[in-house]
Amino acid sequence: MSETPPSLLGLTTYLLSKTGKAARSRLAARLAERDLRLWHMAVLSALVDFGPHVQRELASRLGIDRSDIVKIVDDLAVAGLVDRARDTGDRRRVTVTPTSAGRVLLAELQDEARAVQEALLAPLTLSEQAQLAALLRRVHAHVHEGPEESQPGR
Repeated sequence: MSETPPSLLGLTTYLLSKTGKAARSRLAARLAERDLRLWHMAVLSALVDFGPHVQRELASRLGIDRSDIVKIVDDLAVAGLVDRARDTGDRRRVTVTPTSAGRVLLAELQDEARAVQEALLAPLTLSEQAQLAALLRRVHAHVHEGPEESQPGR
């Protein structure tokens, strides 16, 4: 049995990292049962939430390398979860759109993610879970809102 040093338990960044890693591993395991990865879910989520995207803009929105987005979209297209269409005005542009099957699968994956979340947050009351989510959204917005130079200590 491993024991975490108390000095690490006093670091919120350490706790966020370890908890995030556990959450990611649990969700990744659920997705792997369907031969999917977290990026597959992220792409489907972006397409359903924001609508069809040009492939390179999708990569930029999600922070995925352009060469990696091709493989992810290929996987989803082969599974019938997205459609791809070349722009008639610019053959280099490929627009990606979720299919009905992709929308249905995303709803199922979101249920899986909620189940993982419920198990992970079981020690907290519903009010505490809502508070944690609100605080994490604020931190997330702060971390992703501007250049790295604006962060304290840089």
